[in-house]
Amino acid sequence: MELKKLTGPQAGSLKYDLLTALNVAGLHGSLTLQTSLMRLNAVITARYNWRLDEVSIGHTELARMWRVNERTVKREMKRLTSDGWLICIRPGVRGRVGAYRLNYPRIYSQTEDCWPAVGTDFVERMQEMSGAGRVVKVDFTSAATKPVSLSVVPEGTTGWPAVARRLQQTHPEIYESWFAKLAEGEETGGELKLIAPNSFVAGYIATHLLKFIHEAVKIEAKAAHHPVPKVVLSCRRQ
Repeated sequence: MELKKLTGPQAGSLKYDLLTALNVAGLHGSLTLQTSLMRLNAVITARYNWRLDEVSIGHTELARMWRVNERTVKREMKRLTSDGWLICIRPGVRGRVGAYRLNYPRIYSQTEDCWPAVGTDFVERMQEMSGAGRVVKVDFTSAATKPVSLSVVPEGTTGWPAVARRLQQTHPEIYESWFAKLAEGEETGGELKLIAPNSFVAGYIATHLLKFIHEAVKIEAKAAHHPVPKVVLSCRRQ
């Protein structure tokens, strides 16, 4: 999926459309979703750093902004990240303020059904911004690689299963088409070896998608207080 960056001369209108999509999705959803997306929009409009593409804010500040207690803040931030609206890029541990990034592919996919409620012109703009219809999907069902079964990956798991779970949450469309085809190779100290079913998949991921894997690996390693492993991508012998 080729996403349009929210920078440049049209950045203001692009951000406005993104916020509109979140607002309308909340209005079309449950009361819980309405509250969550209203709180998310408040954070975006008040504190989001578009240049760095992240927001760094403490629970005390969020509690004051949302007029709730910090226990509610922790519960809400966990919901927003587990549901995929936000990506945690730096966990808030040991007194350090956490940092989060908007999960654009997830936001677009989760709000798409509501776009027509705003208008056909809005649908066209959102499709252009999200790259809808340009997702490359390839069927590799005949490949020998066995996908990770994320439904049985418990909390606290490390290595590729944990990284794969994060990629599925943060980049669901890309995960389904590409990352789900990867398998973990033989464990080697300091390296995460990933094996693609063929050279085409390995080449495409290496060229276009490896940055997403690196980011997920870094986040999971830091959350587990482990050294960040080197990612080694290869393919099965044909």
